Amino acid sequence: MAKRCYYEVLEVERTVSSDELKKSYRRLAMKFHPDRNPNDPTAEEKFKEAKEAFETLSDPQKRAAYDQFGHAGVNQGGGGGAGFGGGAGFADIFGEVFGDIFGGGGGRSRAYRGADMQYNLSITLEEAVRGTTVDIQIPTTEECGVCHGTGAKPGTGKKTCGTCKGAGAVRVQQGFFAIQQVCPTCGGSGEIIEDPCTACRGAGRIETKKTLSIKVPPGVDTGDRLRHTGEGGPGEQGGPKGDLYILIEVKPHPIFKRHDADLLCDMPISFVTAALGGEIEVPTLDGRVDLKIPAETQTGKVFRLRGKGVQPVRGGSPGDLLVSVHLETPVKLTPEQRDLLIAFEQSLTGSGTGGIAEQHRPRERSFLDSVKRFFDDLRGE
Repeated sequence: MAKRCYYEVLEVERTVSSDELKKSYRRLAMKFHPDRNPNDPTAEEKFKEAKEAFETLSDPQKRAAYDQFGHAGVNQGGGGGAGFGGGAGFADIFGEVFGDIFGGGGGRSRAYRGADMQYNLSITLEEAVRGTTVDIQIPTTEECGVCHGTGAKPGTGKKTCGTCKGAGAVRVQQGFFAIQQVCPTCGGSGEIIEDPCTACRGAGRIETKKTLSIKVPPGVDTGDRLRHTGEGGPGEQGGPKGDLYILIEVKPHPIFKRHDADLLCDMPISFVTAALGGEIEVPTLDGRVDLKIPAETQTGKVFRLRGKGVQPVRGGSPGDLLVSVHLETPVKLTPEQRDLLIAFEQSLTGSGTGGIAEQHRPRERSFLDSVKRFFDDLRGE
């Protein structure tokens, strides 16, 4: 089932502010939390869906990637978007959105692992079979060279947040609950930047591109994934980077098709070679080889060249090359060639009784006999 749009999940517009985004998530999380809906089997899925959407859209970089690339730009599979099934209790929703209940956790933002990223790498069949090294460019972030990561304009610095006095959290009274909430002014850091760096706009990091040299091992196939640890999205609040997954796609080949470890090849042969036998040249990934064609070979006959396929990336014996021969009908015949073929056909059928044709074309006679029996059965004879 396709994922729903994160903005649709949180019931907000794409222009929503961070404060309104948090309010909407808080409302939905309280509404669908499984502890409050023990008799609703869909509540947990809706809760996890809202949680995943909020974790993406509440982060400016992830939100920008999502707005540009959709779900493909913010792969949630790397641990940054764990759901309720990992042991979360009812209090977790307060800890993540409002802070810890009764002042238990200090209120500062937690460290989060960066999002995983996926890169689709298209390679040729030859590169997939033999292995290759490919240089790719991926988006990344690096420390701002102007402010050296502080986020503040050179010559200035961060100041203690006046709202939370550096604690990173504020206490909010809601009924009989005393809830410690992440400070809305500093976002939990305890500090604010009054004069942000103009190069990074206070983020302390700038977006750039990074070149990676990807080693593709021999034997990979479409759908295989290569993992590069720590090359994904940046972590939050000091958290580790996510991972980069290289998804392999093998381009169609003009001659060969691949089936697991085997290669398949269709080879045209002439009428004379099929009837009398002979030797043809067959292409392989290692060069040309000779293949003997026995006399009276029928179209569609498959010949197996052992060990001429693919060595699987996960080990095992190499596959085979399966050559399927197909009779090629002559075209653009001259009058003399047409006369020769007519004379040849007459030599096969003899006087026209069909007795000689049975000897030379047994499959045709067998088929005609089957057709006759079919119509006889229809007539009840």
